[in-house]
Amino acid sequence: MRVLVIGSGGREHALCWALAASPMLEKLWCAPGNPGIAAHAELVPVPVTDVAALVAFARDHAVDLVVPGPEAPLVAGLADALKEAGIRCFGPSAAAAQLEGSKTFTKEVADAAGIPTARWERFEEAEEARAFVRLRGAPIVVKADGLAAGKGVVVAATVEEAEAAITAMLEDGSLGAAGASVVIEECLIGEEASLFALCDGEHALLLGGAQDHKRVGEGDTGPNTGGMGAYTPTPFLTAEAADAAMKRIVMPALAEMVRRGTPFRGVLFAGLMLTSDGPQLIEFNVRFGDPECQALLPRLKSDLLAALLAACDGELGAFDLRWSDDATVAVVVAAKGYPGTPEPSGPIGGLDEAAAVPGALVFHAGTTRRGDEIHPAGGRVLTVVGRGPDIQTARDVAYRAVAALRWPEGFFRRDIGWRALRSA
Repeated sequence: MRVLVIGSGGREHALCWALAASPMLEKLWCAPGNPGIAAHAELVPVPVTDVAALVAFARDHAVDLVVPGPEAPLVAGLADALKEAGIRCFGPSAAAAQLEGSKTFTKEVADAAGIPTARWERFEEAEEARAFVRLRGAPIVVKADGLAAGKGVVVAATVEEAEAAITAMLEDGSLGAAGASVVIEECLIGEEASLFALCDGEHALLLGGAQDHKRVGEGDTGPNTGGMGAYTPTPFLTAEAADAAMKRIVMPALAEMVRRGTPFRGVLFAGLMLTSDGPQLIEFNVRFGDPECQALLPRLKSDLLAALLAACDGELGAFDLRWSDDATVAVVVAAKGYPGTPEPSGPIGGLDEAAAVPGALVFHAGTTRRGDEIHPAGGRVLTVVGRGPDIQTARDVAYRAVAALRWPEGFFRRDIGWRALRSA
């Protein structure tokens, strides 16, 4: 199989790392990739947003399967363009990708399918939105309707905080077109978890669950980020809770998408709130999470490429996955200033030493090569993963590997997995 992975982050590095181990693989490319990915795949200098160029490359190089990492090319119609060119794509059509591209669309699907989710309203006018918040009170959640790179959700503890978020999105244009309308919903109470399922349109296969750490600071404080770390498995998403989520959330969503004539194929990422009434849907994403992907894939014992092909070909009904019993903890190392503008910094040292820690993996997320040096090139720069028989051991491995890095301008949370360890 000749495979093209699209993206340049830690998620795509983990995907390339896992796909490179497949006995089915003949050739692997990544567009545009990063220096870490170059160890597994040939890098292609094509932006993830250039759908025409990506399709042309896949056609000209006889690519059998395209695996998009980020959501933007899927929302822009990459899978549709590849289908027209006769090339498999592990990812949904533009119509089905609206499950991530529009919060309103997801809520409408949930309501139509009877999926448990928070009560909500959509607004385009700031004053109407502020009046709604004053009526409902806090805590309350304000979400940009469109794609906002993981930064479009404000969980407001006070009415004033919610009103400030509304002003920023609807009046100040802080998120551009993504915040031209907002969804305001009740604040669900419980433990958050991420559930991933491979989908072939009609069937879904549980990939497992993880717990992400969205806030920038220890103890889940500070602004939301794209994710500062993750661990798996999580004790909160029990086998019973995962089964309930598949039956009450994932499968009804697939059925509703079929009813609409836009079946969903790819990986469906359900952000869940595990409440006293069972799992409720927070949001859908239409791709692997980042950094959840970096935590999940090192536990997968099955051939990832075979699984993705089964999803593309409608053959998940007879497919099974094997997983390691190990736990993993993924720690994001970010540039100072993130989630705002990253501060200038020098090169990153100690990468080989970190990767040499027994049980550790180092995935590049936002890096670039300058001669013989690796430099940061973004907010989230590395994901360091530790593996072990339990969360505590895996976390110790991850932090030993982080300690081997020589990059004083970087920072990381020191408490990844704290909820699991507290509950033990």
